[in-house]
Amino acid sequence: MPSFPPVDDQLAVILRGAAQIETRDELRKKLERSRETGTPLRVKYGIDPTGFDVHLGHTVPLRKLRQFQELGHTAVLIIGTATAAVGDPSGRDEARKSLTPEQIERNAQTYLTQIAKVVDVTRAEVRPNGGWFSRFGFAEMLRLLGHMTVQRMLERDDFAKRQKAGTPIYLHECLYPLMQGHDSVEIHADVELGGTEQLFNLMVGRDLQRAAGQEPQICLTMPILKGTDGEKKMGKTAGNYIGLNEPAKDQFGKTMRIPDTYDELLPDGGKRTHSFIRDWFTLLTDRSPKEIEEIVAGHPNEAKKLLAVDVVTFYHGAEAAAATLADWNKQFSGGGKQDPDHIDEVTIASSEVVGGEVAAVKLIVLTKLAASNGEARRKIEEGAFNYGPDRTKAADVKANVTVTDGLVVRLGRKIARVRLG
Repeated sequence: MPSFPPVDDQLAVILRGAAQIETRDELRKKLERSRETGTPLRVKYGIDPTGFDVHLGHTVPLRKLRQFQELGHTAVLIIGTATAAVGDPSGRDEARKSLTPEQIERNAQTYLTQIAKVVDVTRAEVRPNGGWFSRFGFAEMLRLLGHMTVQRMLERDDFAKRQKAGTPIYLHECLYPLMQGHDSVEIHADVELGGTEQLFNLMVGRDLQRAAGQEPQICLTMPILKGTDGEKKMGKTAGNYIGLNEPAKDQFGKTMRIPDTYDELLPDGGKRTHSFIRDWFTLLTDRSPKEIEEIVAGHPNEAKKLLAVDVVTFYHGAEAAAATLADWNKQFSGGGKQDPDHIDEVTIASSEVVGGEVAAVKLIVLTKLAASNGEARRKIEEGAFNYGPDRTKAADVKANVTVTDGLVVRLGRKIARVRLG
């Protein structure tokens, strides 16, 4: 019979960083019964494969799921192959774009590999919800719809805002919380995890379980991770995310660019300032609250370095993190302004070099330091572009650069080595 830590010890782990629990008393009772009977809780987390990248925002509830695993409970991963076709309206001010079955399947294949960086998928139950919804007929869907009123659906904060703004609310979006709730019935969930914007969907799961004669699940929500811009929720659409599959240096560099603080607007019109760095340490690392407070009390730049090292270590290992930190310090710390030891190489066709030269704007785009000629011109005007061992700056946007094999070009914090092919 499995043995579990004392209930209070489990709660200390489970409650760390949690935003809301419905309800705490029920959770304690479930944990007590689990320990008495040696039966693991079934802890559910669902993720819709809406894109190729799993990002750090997804890992907040995934890390909580891993903690449940480490306490001895069963992780149940729902891959939303059916719900992804509907699109979760939670936290949205407009309907999501529909995905084709081919897009969903392609994305689902990559998601599990990335999730495995956080959760031990070999010990988890992995359940695509297309498995049961593909068997749903019209009668089953009618029965499911009969558990929800239009009035209750319109009480949702996101739908209420859209209704007030005159933004369309499509009927298929109303299916989503019922489908997510039915997932809990199918897998007999004891606990479901999600972000704070998911609370409505999670509570629907409790209602559907009661209707099915099951004990209702505990709804445990986690704070929404703000993206690297410090303003919006981390997400693919906003382009403010750090992907689990990104190279170590990209994860490190993006983490270093997060703001130190952000302001929360209060109902009375005032504001409260929060430490962005503290939030990321709490939600993305295993450091203790005491460690985090000591780190946050120091210099923000040094705190971000520790945070970036923690992130890279988790997804790429300690050796990669140490090498990335050394490169960062060499390039940006202590006034050294030295090039890092590891520089990405970009091959440029020799035909692009005319008379040994390439226009500076064109060179920046060819080396992928900027996405467009317009961006390259702006960076030159800002003085952000230089090249060669002497860090020569382009005189103006019309300047040419003498290009030789191995030339190092720099744009702000971006750097590349040219190889002529």
